[in-house]
Amino acid sequence: MNHRILVVDDESRMRKLVRDFLQKKGYDVIEAENGEQAVDVFFAHKDIALVALDVMMPKMDGWQVCREIRRLSKVPIVMLTAKSDEKDELLGFELGVDEYISKPFSPKILTARVDAILRRTVSEEKQLLTAGKIELDKTAHIVKVDQKEIELSFKEFELLAYFMENKGIALSREKILNNVWNYDYFGDARTIDTHVKKLRSKLGPSGDLIKTIWGMGYKLEA
Repeated sequence: MNHRILVVDDESRMRKLVRDFLQKKGYDVIEAENGEQAVDVFFAHKDIALVALDVMMPKMDGWQVCREIRRLSKVPIVMLTAKSDEKDELLGFELGVDEYISKPFSPKILTARVDAILRRTVSEEKQLLTAGKIELDKTAHIVKVDQKEIELSFKEFELLAYFMENKGIALSREKILNNVWNYDYFGDARTIDTHVKKLRSKLGPSGDLIKTIWGMGYKLEA
């Protein structure tokens, strides 16, 4: 899916320059020419992945737009600013600005920053895994089943995360050992069976999602 980016600047020449570069990289770009329009456009589209926002604008400046967006969204915001003032930058970071680019800037640099931010955002989103009624948050190290938190040992957590990242894929015991216990583990593959048994029991009825593939290993079906 192409990420959609909102470019907000009162100079049409600047918007066109930024739009052309971002479109060349495969991004879908929508525009706004002042702060008020930016807020309307942002809330009219539910799928904006990033906002590139000029600070100095009529009808509502970039800071106000940033405040409005931040009230309801954590979407990444890149501020385009003509004056590189430390006070401005500090205000921006307090408001939750992700990146600062001072004008005049190279559109290539802007595009590279956008790429980096979206790569980071997408990888953070992948930290939350779901399967059936199981929800696993890799960042917070929390597992919930049917909205109730359950206690797992470190290895049980790693094992469940590995299953959930490979939903629907048959995993051999050797593959599980290599990925969850790492290549330096020389123990018995039966340790996996013991952990799977404990994991199933802690997951309750959701434990049935972990299927045994006889003579091979396991698969999480969801």
